[in-house]
Amino acid sequence: MKSMKAPRRGIHAGVLLAGIATAVLVALYPIAIHPYLFVQDYKEIQKRTRKDIDQESVQPGGMKVWSDPFKRK
Repeated sequence: MKSMKAPRRGIHAGVLLAGIATAVLVALYPIAIHPYLFVQDYKEIQKRTRKDIDQESVQPGGMKVWSDPFKRK
């Protein structure tokens, strides 16, 4: 009776694909996933870093500072 061998090519391809997917997720976590989950932390960081910037002086070409057109008055 012949001994049966496992299909190695399929296993290697699966491991390679899982490794690539894991690498992509690990790379995306600090860029997209963490800021999405912890919005308040990033809002606080933006407040601290932008507190000394005068918006009027950094606007290009004398353009008006952006305002929310849908904001209720």
